[in-house]
Amino acid sequence: MTLYVIHGDRVAAFASAPPRAAEDELRVRSAKELEASGLSNAQLVAIWNALPGTDRISRFKDRKSAVRRLWTAFQELPLPSEAAPASAGPRAGSKQAKVIDLLKRPEGATVAEVMKATGWLPHTVRGMFAGALKKKHGLTLASAKEQRGRVYRIAVEAAA
Repeated sequence: MTLYVIHGDRVAAFASAPPRAAEDELRVRSAKELEASGLSNAQLVAIWNALPGTDRISRFKDRKSAVRRLWTAFQELPLPSEAAPASAGPRAGSKQAKVIDLLKRPEGATVAEVMKATGWLPHTVRGMFAGALKKKHGLTLASAKEQRGRVYRIAVEAAA
């Protein structure tokens, strides 16, 4: 059964429950759960207006029709690809997670430090930087030549 996660006015469909739940999100599996959710009519309108391919409205006739229309629209939402979850991140305790933790430190990490922590060869470390971190996880790495050698860090991007 599909799970719909409502966060603000955004809705996402999942074939199985995502691992992390935010405090301000609502998870529903049926129209009855949506109706009993306690969302205000204004929130239901905001969700409707944020759905792709829907015409903007200012209000629903009543709560029952709002839930019926929203539930029908929810069922049209695409499920994310099971093969490559977009923001799943590395498994806790994995070598990738260890490397990310090293790179998040203020002092960053050198290739030699990552090699020591993981047991990898230098080409594996550099390949993981380019492949898994940059391409798969979308992280931006910054590097700088320092006293101890070339140091890599996960770049903190300024909020726009």
